[in-house]
Amino acid sequence: MHSWRRRLLYRHFASSLLPSSSSKSLHSASVLFFDPEPASTSSSSSDLSSISSLLFSAQSLSAATQIHAHLTKSGFLFSIHTLRHHLISLYSFWRFPSFAFKLFDEIPQPGVISWSFLISAYTRNGQWRESLLSFSKMRSSGVGCNEFTLPSVLKACSALSDFSTSIQVHTIAIVTGFESDPFVANTLIMFYADFGEILDCQKLFDAISGRNVVSWNALFTAYVKNDQCEKAVEFFRKMVVTGTRPNEYGFSIILNACTGLQNLECGRIVHGFLTRLAYESDRFTANALLDLYAKVGDIESAALVFEEICQPDQISWNAFISGCVLQGKDILAVELFYRMKESGMLANEFTLSSVLKACAGTSMLDLGQQIHAYMIKSGSDSDIFVGVGLVDLYAKCEQSEDSLKAFNLMPVHDLVAWNAVISGYSHNGNDAQALSLFSTMRKDGPEFNRTTLTAVLKSVANSQASTACKQTHTLAMKAGLLLDHHVVNGLVDAYGKCGSLEDAEKAFQECPFGDIVSFTSMITALSQSGQGEEAMKLFCGMLEMDLKPDSFVCSSLLNSCAILSASEQGKQIHTHVVKMGFMLDNFAGNALVNMYAKCGSIEDAALAFFEIPERGIVSWSAMIGGLAQHGHGKKALDFFYGMLNEGVPPNHITLTSVLCACNYAGLVTEAEKYFNSMEEMFGIKRTLEHYACMVDILGRAGRLSSAMGLVESMPFEANAAIWGALLGASRVHNNVEIGIKAANMLLILEPEKSGTHVILANIYASAGMWNEVASMRKLMKETMVKKEPGVSWIEVKDKVHIFFVGDRSHERSKEIYAKLEELGDLMNKAGYVPMVETDLHHVEMWEKEILLLQHSEKLAVAFGLISTPASAPIRIMKNLRVCRDCHEAFKFICKITMRKIIVRDINRFHHFEDGSCSCGDYW
Repeated sequence: MHSWRRRLLYRHFASSLLPSSSSKSLHSASVLFFDPEPASTSSSSSDLSSISSLLFSAQSLSAATQIHAHLTKSGFLFSIHTLRHHLISLYSFWRFPSFAFKLFDEIPQPGVISWSFLISAYTRNGQWRESLLSFSKMRSSGVGCNEFTLPSVLKACSALSDFSTSIQVHTIAIVTGFESDPFVANTLIMFYADFGEILDCQKLFDAISGRNVVSWNALFTAYVKNDQCEKAVEFFRKMVVTGTRPNEYGFSIILNACTGLQNLECGRIVHGFLTRLAYESDRFTANALLDLYAKVGDIESAALVFEEICQPDQISWNAFISGCVLQGKDILAVELFYRMKESGMLANEFTLSSVLKACAGTSMLDLGQQIHAYMIKSGSDSDIFVGVGLVDLYAKCEQSEDSLKAFNLMPVHDLVAWNAVISGYSHNGNDAQALSLFSTMRKDGPEFNRTTLTAVLKSVANSQASTACKQTHTLAMKAGLLLDHHVVNGLVDAYGKCGSLEDAEKAFQECPFGDIVSFTSMITALSQSGQGEEAMKLFCGMLEMDLKPDSFVCSSLLNSCAILSASEQGKQIHTHVVKMGFMLDNFAGNALVNMYAKCGSIEDAALAFFEIPERGIVSWSAMIGGLAQHGHGKKALDFFYGMLNEGVPPNHITLTSVLCACNYAGLVTEAEKYFNSMEEMFGIKRTLEHYACMVDILGRAGRLSSAMGLVESMPFEANAAIWGALLGASRVHNNVEIGIKAANMLLILEPEKSGTHVILANIYASAGMWNEVASMRKLMKETMVKKEPGVSWIEVKDKVHIFFVGDRSHERSKEIYAKLEELGDLMNKAGYVPMVETDLHHVEMWEKEILLLQHSEKLAVAFGLISTPASAPIRIMKNLRVCRDCHEAFKFICKITMRKIIVRDINRFHHFEDGSCSCGDYW
């Protein structure tokens, strides 16, 4: 071609195809190529080089096709194969492989280079099978391979997981001598890494003759891919020792290895090394470093790395945001999301998924809904990760219906999605729905895992569904999940709450491990079942195994001590709480308040209350309820006002405690105020429990007609507690008519309970209706209803001593009865008169006096007087309501002996001191 034609051709290319910034470089290339002198061999080479430069400078597919057309017209394309190869690569780059394939078909006798260009084009465009088919045709046509062909074929094999074909390619590499070629060997290493053949990777690496940094990087990648991050770090050190300089890609791999190891110190060393080599400004390396710091929990260092990145890309933002979410820094994650939007960087599905987790963690429902709306507009709401994020968000914000809607709108329900929706319903207490969803999942969904069963078992425990518990146990056994401690602990907890202690203990004993969580579950199950002593024994066994208790174990044990009124054991647990630094833990603090209050020491309960760092509704309710039980009604109300002043809203339990406080203190007006306005003042609807409290308050105050009117007007069917309150009030105020009505209702609701018969007999006796008393006793005999025996117990030196009426089985029985006789004489002299009318036995008066003196609570107090220091208060517990005669006697005994007596009966505490009781004789 004449030089002037060449000049015109390339000037046209320059003006139409390249941007203005490239004009200078194009001019230089034109000067070299459009030499006005006749063409020579050297100028032909220059021509080819310049045309190649123009081809790879094309800025669009349109530019490439124009060059293609001009070259075809000029005749260059048919005479120079290299230009065809460049065009094949160019079309491949612009994702138009069909153009590339057409060009290849025009080559008359394609050689190894042409075939390599074609195979590479197929591979780069994801046409894996076509790549392998072309390789097969190439081999059939007798064309050999080179070091560029084999890597492209191996990449196609890897993408198709075609291990057998890869072995054949590897064999060809060995036969042709390319196995030790760095380019081929590196690709083989990466291939075998994908299949977990790490030993083959190492052998290939060791055989590389001209080992370079890419070879080392391939080996690092192989070890990291197969979760052998320590090996990757070890070989990185070896590479550095051999004098090979790491590049940015190698640094990023090793930083990923440090992340996998959660080794912050190692990451810092690598950070220092890459800084010395001036790679800290490389975005690829910086992103890996940012990801490391974020995932190991060093958010401050992550922030420093992030701020030093000149122009953070999407990967940078996502790494930082997801790291913050992983470390529970949800507020910071949301702030970063806003910064990302302000910077103009678009969020992708990964970003939105992370931010939705942050919204769920902080209950930012409004922001989550805004993101949801944005995703609908952008069409990204169908992404499975984002879908799971939406399900989780709505579930954690207690929007169960929206959570289910988001779940149903997902195109595919994988295991993660099912777990999110089931866990959400379980977390929100919608246990029946959670179990129903699990049943649907079993029919239509994927196989479950430990996360699924843990959520299901939580719902089973909450709903006390014993049958479902056994079925879930069977599923866990079949799936081989009984070795998972989350599942085992869930089973122990579920069986315990379903009342199947034997099954709970069996699951616990068959557990191959004995960790703190499994012990906590079993101790909690025992405590909740009232087996406090067994729970304490298990706790001691846990300590012997050198397992450090956590705040949950201590809380369970303290609650157990509260149920048993085991103050000494409670104090021992308190010591553990102090030693282990749990005093700042709200769970342990609340349990301490509850324990001391129910063990009779309201002073210690108050001390524990004021040590709680963040007093919430549970703390306040426990303290208000404790004060109420101890007869400090006005002080309980003062605490209630204090709670309101601190901005803590009450719940239905708090208001029940407030009504109880009013009840025990006889504060009828205050009780009516809160009962009548609780919905207006606090948004709390009155429950059956609130009505029961109010009926009891009115009845005890002698307003039995008002109490009866409230029962008849309330929107619920009266239960045993309400009729029991009316019956008790009728006995106190001798109202036979209402007493009979209440008793008849109780006999229908609870025919097996003896208390109703006994109280009604007392009402008849008080009214002098002895025939009716006899009839009631006859009815009890005929129906085989036995009066529940009164039992009292006292704890002395970590041992519980139990007494029944007239009990002489105690080893110190003689001393106890001697003390009772002594007390009887002293009380009589002080003006005590036995209340013989409370005893319904048909015996002589002197015999009734003896029977009254031998009541179980009096025996317990006598034992306390002879077995405890003179200054120590005597604390006794009784399973029934303390009788009126014992209540009167204790006022005399506490004054005579100058000892404080604390009695906890079935309803409340009585503090006897200096001749009076804290209840003011109103109980």
